[in-house]
Amino acid sequence: MKNISYWFSNIFNALSVGSIYILIAMGLVITFGLMKIINMAHGEFIMLGAYTTYVIQNVFEKYWKSFFDYYILVAIPVAFIVGFLIGVFIEKTIVKRLYERTLDSLLLTWGISLILQQLVRNIFGAPNVEVKTPQWMSKQINFASHLFIPSRRLFILVVAISLLILMFILLNKTVIGLRIKAVLQNREIASALGINSEEIDSLSFGIGTGLAGVAGCCLTILGPIGPSMGTNYIIDAFMIVILGGMGYLPGVIISSLIIGFLKTFFELNMSTTMAKVLIFIIIILILQFKPHGLYYRPERSAV
Repeated sequence: MKNISYWFSNIFNALSVGSIYILIAMGLVITFGLMKIINMAHGEFIMLGAYTTYVIQNVFEKYWKSFFDYYILVAIPVAFIVGFLIGVFIEKTIVKRLYERTLDSLLLTWGISLILQQLVRNIFGAPNVEVKTPQWMSKQINFASHLFIPSRRLFILVVAISLLILMFILLNKTVIGLRIKAVLQNREIASALGINSEEIDSLSFGIGTGLAGVAGCCLTILGPIGPSMGTNYIIDAFMIVILGGMGYLPGVIISSLIIGFLKTFFELNMSTTMAKVLIFIIIILILQFKPHGLYYRPERSAV
């Protein structure tokens, strides 16, 4: 029974790590995988989502203490809205001039990331801050005899699955989603059909940054947050999108889970640094044989 409990615990941990990677990379599927914008500020939108959650927590603690355990349910949509609005503003003022200018987009979004980091330092201070976990997330669910699931990791898994379903519905079952796909696949023809490609660009970029905000909100459940927390995830996010196949959401799901399982089981037998090195080596070897990623599709499709 101990062996079953051991493997069950590690497999679930791997799934939860994979779901975190899905949340982190999902927004980048749109901005990098589809729009071809190297958004080096993606990690900072994760950070903004985390600090939005911190603010919501403080508001609930001060004014609605009796509802404190449910602040996270308010923080998730608010984190998306904050990420969306700031993303749309940046797209309309800066990013829209950078399409087809890959190097320029890399440098300018890197500059934006530094500005956002410093802005947060000025407002909240440089030290990391703790976001209090709702009491119901501190418990473990008894799945079976000697088999326990941490509530917080199960919550992240549920959020990831829910967002994937919403993304699929948005992109395939709504007029807005079909317009987004049309512009991303062929801007000229979409414009000729009367679709406002500039508005769709802003909307697409905003959705990507909004999803990053939700990822940041969920990361507050796992530990302290700080102004530079986004830099810990940006490389992993790009790595996942490239490995999964540029702009192909199912591929990103698979690559997130692969890296989640590799990370979890490697770290059982070695240091975190060594595990990361081995994962990089494996990805490099895969890309030698599959240079376009695991699930490359010639057409620019989001699903």
